[in-house]
Amino acid sequence: MNQEIEKQILAQGMSLDQAKAQITHFEEGFPFLPIVAPATTDNGIKQLSESKLNEIQKSYSKKIKNLKVLKFVPASGAASRMFKDLFSFLEGDGDLTKSPFTEKFIINIRKFAFYDDLDIALKAKGSSIKEAIQNKQYKEIVATLLEDKGLSYGSLPKGLLKFHKYEDENRTPIFEHFIEGLQYAKGHGNTVRIHFTVSPEHEEKFQAEVNQIKQKLEDKEQTKFEISYSQQKKSTDTIAVNKDNSPFVEEHGEVLFRPAGHGALLENLNEVDADLIFIKNIDNVVPDRIKDTTQRFKIGLGGMLLNVQDQVFKALESLENDFEEDTINTAISLLQKEFGINLSEDFDKMSNMEKGKHLFQKLNKPIRVCGMVKNTGEPGGGPFWVKEEDGSQSLQIAETAQINMQDPKLRILVQQSTHFNPVDLVCGTKDYKGKKFDLLMFRDMKTGFITEKSKSGRELKALELPGLWNGAMAGWNTIFVEVPLITFNPVKTVNDLLRDEHQ
Repeated sequence: MNQEIEKQILAQGMSLDQAKAQITHFEEGFPFLPIVAPATTDNGIKQLSESKLNEIQKSYSKKIKNLKVLKFVPASGAASRMFKDLFSFLEGDGDLTKSPFTEKFIINIRKFAFYDDLDIALKAKGSSIKEAIQNKQYKEIVATLLEDKGLSYGSLPKGLLKFHKYEDENRTPIFEHFIEGLQYAKGHGNTVRIHFTVSPEHEEKFQAEVNQIKQKLEDKEQTKFEISYSQQKKSTDTIAVNKDNSPFVEEHGEVLFRPAGHGALLENLNEVDADLIFIKNIDNVVPDRIKDTTQRFKIGLGGMLLNVQDQVFKALESLENDFEEDTINTAISLLQKEFGINLSEDFDKMSNMEKGKHLFQKLNKPIRVCGMVKNTGEPGGGPFWVKEEDGSQSLQIAETAQINMQDPKLRILVQQSTHFNPVDLVCGTKDYKGKKFDLLMFRDMKTGFITEKSKSGRELKALELPGLWNGAMAGWNTIFVEVPLITFNPVKTVNDLLRDEHQ
């Protein structure tokens, strides 16, 4: 690398060693994840019975009164991908029959929560939705929805779009996350804490929407809301390279750095301070009429984490200076029963002191409880048993790209997988002394992704950091729990809002 490239790397907030390590990843690739078996309800995914859910529900509300509970909501991205088909329609000749997606959108336009706003925007231009449809001015309707002269939906983040209709109001996903917070995340000080990761260009509008909702709900619910924000750090962007793995330099001489996927948000998560953290994507929300199941299972996952964490903390306190047989057996049982961790063959050869220290190390980690839904063909990481370097096995969420699909045996294991992760996590990120873990110490940097992209007509290779709920949490102690499919309702395209769950 020449001096000019090195200067730009440092200006990005990245060290030269980091840049060199990234280029080494491009050169050498990433090793495949050594999966051993899919995690299923027979082996690795727990199921919560009705009685267990009820039991957890009773204790949960008492416990969280003294805890700082936080909802961590990744909400950075623009919603442009939601409208990909509508953008394509705008580039065409306006013939509705050539775009079944747009035709469905127009036929059902009254069902969308943004209908009234769109009608007002069209009236400001001297038309209306009704007139535009009569005159077959479909492009005008779509343009008014997407472009800056209308509602700007094509450039706004999902959190600011109207998703759901109610008799007295229409709600954005931000609003729905506030309501969810009231249902299961009201912690110490009668306070609901929500942290949004946002893009710098959207933060002002985000704050305006939040302040409006906050004022309305604090008066109505007699509850305090504490809202915080963070942005994906520029220093977490990764260097892009040419086919020969040299830095990709644009025509004007600037090195190209690209956002490194949701794994970059580990730095944001590492900086929040809470006793219990719920993670859920911005677009996975539903109207009030079907929130009950989500509430019950969120409390189920959160309560499970608190119960297991209590046991772990007691075991760690004992292991600090007690290596008696009973203490060691309690810790072994906890690792196996709650986290499914089978120790390596070498463990039996250790002295009691060595066993105690090894078990302490195994237990003294952040904990996550992950909801898993039955696989219905949606994209997403699957739950697997993975072989660790010390010979033990652990539960991990793996993307298909991390598995050697050329190996017939591994392909069969993937086909046998029954569940996937809908980004439904509850995290305990403090140790038994109440001190925050440094979460960066528990990620597996060998689990990134390399993808092929293009810029200005030139091909390039891009690097994604270990995914937030994949490699970024590989060193955590993990519990998988089956949750109902109704708790997973993402909005990937605008027409997803027509599904019954969103109406």
